[in-house]
Amino acid sequence: MHPFPPRRRPLPDFDPRPVPPGTYPLWEEALAVVNRDLAATLPEQGELRLMALPRPEEDEPDQVYVAVADGTWHGNPLDHDFDRDDPADAFADVVDAAQESVVERLWQAWPLCAEHGLGMHPREVDDRMVWWCAGGGRAGVQAHLRAAVGELGGA
Repeated sequence: MHPFPPRRRPLPDFDPRPVPPGTYPLWEEALAVVNRDLAATLPEQGELRLMALPRPEEDEPDQVYVAVADGTWHGNPLDHDFDRDDPADAFADVVDAAQESVVERLWQAWPLCAEHGLGMHPREVDDRMVWWCAGGGRAGVQAHLRAAVGELGGA
């Protein structure tokens, strides 16, 4: 006798798939802004994109991730509540997810401060998302705002 009972229904398909355009407009707009920075700083990389994994519960929305060009990602899914409730939170969520996927999948700090060569972090300043450089924590080296997210090409 086999120790496990037979399955009664087939398992759902859990293959990741690209999110069709127009499905999540706020996330797509935010990703377009982040992709400007990726193109300005890592032009050899393809664009970031949204990938979805279905959930086993049919009434639950897909888990959506920010992926690098090859469709792989790292980190948590985007928060569906942010997409509906607050464009600023949705934007911040996409920026954080994009940076995590780039850093972990490409194995490099991103984006780098042109002045210090250090990885920067997203931060909200005066109601907008910016790339912030800590300055290395060395004596005499000031932390500073480098550019608004989406504007690294002009910084």
